[in-house]
Amino acid sequence: MTDDTAIHARRREIAVEHVLFKLIEYVEGKHPGLLDTIEASLDHLGDPAHDDSKDDEAVRAIARKMIVGARAENARNQNAKAG
Repeated sequence: MTDDTAIHARRREIAVEHVLFKLIEYVEGKHPGLLDTIEASLDHLGDPAHDDSKDDEAVRAIARKMIVGARAENARNQNAKAG
């Protein structure tokens, strides 16, 4: 991967994560339970690599961290609305 390709991939990943988090935050606020549904689906999540770098559990660990972050953000937003 060239430096430009790596930079573009990093920027795209950051942007996608932001949009996804905001979407999850919005939907979870309107329809509680989305994060539980996503969390319950993690057993089906895996690394698509076909070489020695394949690590399904590492992919699931990243997803779990994202869910924890989304739950924390949702709790902060709920507290801000209540306060």
